Amino acid sequence: MTVQPVPGPDDLLPGRSLFRTVIQDATFLDMMANNLGLVALVFLAIYVTAAICAVREIMNSRTSQGTIAWLLSLFFIPYVTVPLYFVFGWKAFSDYTHIQHRLGRLQRSRRADDMQLADQHETEDWKVLSRIASLPFLAGNKCELLIDGPETFNSIIAGISAAQKSVLVQFFTIADDELGNRLADALVERAQAGVEVYLLYDDVGSRTLTHRYVNRLKAAGVKVTGFNENHRYLRLLGPMRLNYRNHRKIVVTDFEHTWVGGHNVSDQYVGKSRKFGHWRDTHVKVSGPAAMACALSFSEDWLWANGTELKLPSGHGLERPGDEPVLVMPTGPADELEECSIAFAEAAARARQRLWIATPYFVPSIDVQTALYAAAMRGVDVRILLPEKADHWTVWLASHSHADLMVNRGVKVFRYMDGFLHQKITLVDDELCSIGTVNFDNRSFRINFEITLWFTHPRMVENVRAMLEKDFQGARQTGPDDLENRSYAFRVLAQGASLFSPIL
Repeated sequence: MTVQPVPGPDDLLPGRSLFRTVIQDATFLDMMANNLGLVALVFLAIYVTAAICAVREIMNSRTSQGTIAWLLSLFFIPYVTVPLYFVFGWKAFSDYTHIQHRLGRLQRSRRADDMQLADQHETEDWKVLSRIASLPFLAGNKCELLIDGPETFNSIIAGISAAQKSVLVQFFTIADDELGNRLADALVERAQAGVEVYLLYDDVGSRTLTHRYVNRLKAAGVKVTGFNENHRYLRLLGPMRLNYRNHRKIVVTDFEHTWVGGHNVSDQYVGKSRKFGHWRDTHVKVSGPAAMACALSFSEDWLWANGTELKLPSGHGLERPGDEPVLVMPTGPADELEECSIAFAEAAARARQRLWIATPYFVPSIDVQTALYAAAMRGVDVRILLPEKADHWTVWLASHSHADLMVNRGVKVFRYMDGFLHQKITLVDDELCSIGTVNFDNRSFRINFEITLWFTHPRMVENVRAMLEKDFQGARQTGPDDLENRSYAFRVLAQGASLFSPIL
């Protein structure tokens, strides 16, 4: 037997449902009318904020294309664009610039000369690089090329364990895994031995770092800070300045030894990732005055992040264990000009025989593209070494689009096949090479805080050349046939991804 539902009041009186809906709508409209002032105030606030953002964008414009895109979006869809602008467009680092002045960045070149630390010959030869770094090439360093993760972290951990006075550690990514805990063990041991130990990490890059990890270090006496920790008022659903990241990787012990390069602290950087396998990366250890220059960069970041100033030695009487000049170049969004782009464009412009670049992400700006094209046109052997595998799909696709343009204009593009390539290396003729944290993309050139070490000694240049020769042997060259054989769908995706180049 089928049980019929009992009819309700609305079924008995069909007009009653309509009446109830009308009453509800009237109640809603009445509520809106009563709060019309509040609604108008919210709308006004959004448009006023959009206008402020628009004026700020005009006054701080660096590229007309980007500025016009922001202005149109702020005008037509302010409700969506205003929050996005605060995250991706509002670059406010006047306080960081104040820190640079407070710590005497502009006086460092003069002080280096006074202490007879400057290599005048190399500084004169590479004036643009030295001006950007606000430092001369520093003489008397001993440099050691470190290839891949095991060699790099064995050297870093040994250096930390031997420290007697201070340890400064800064990484973009630190993970609570086997390698991360190996680093933590070394820092805890030194802190408990009475050594001053500082650890600085980026909030975005180390977003998975556990409280257990941090609390263990703090309990042992290690001073630990996230880059945005002293700026909580800038956070909204995470770090408000999530687009502006501190991508530097620096370790300094006793102000005498420093390690800089592409590695972060995670098991994948020592080849323990099932997805990537072999992780191809490069670091460098420098002993000598350049270590103090790296400590100065760390001290600026620490003051920004923690609000406290590090006690640094005067610099007089620094050891000179070697004969190699080194230039330490920190760059970032607090720079007045596009200084990182200028530096690499200058290096490319000076190339006469060879310009080799190894980078995991290749999304260059127009000025850098132009410098690479010009080098190829004057007969320079321009090579770009990129990973075959992808770790970030959008930037990987965009890299394909930009690399394809290079191939069509005489630049040789190679894809590294043996695992994932993550090193950031530039080699110019037999005269200059760089090792650091800068990728060939807009993010590294304009948005992130980065650091690059430049070398001119024939020994270091030859070591880098030999290393890259071996890397090229394990890579395949992209030719015109490869471009023709790509599917139309892939080309559309790559070209579409390249539209996001300004924030990649």
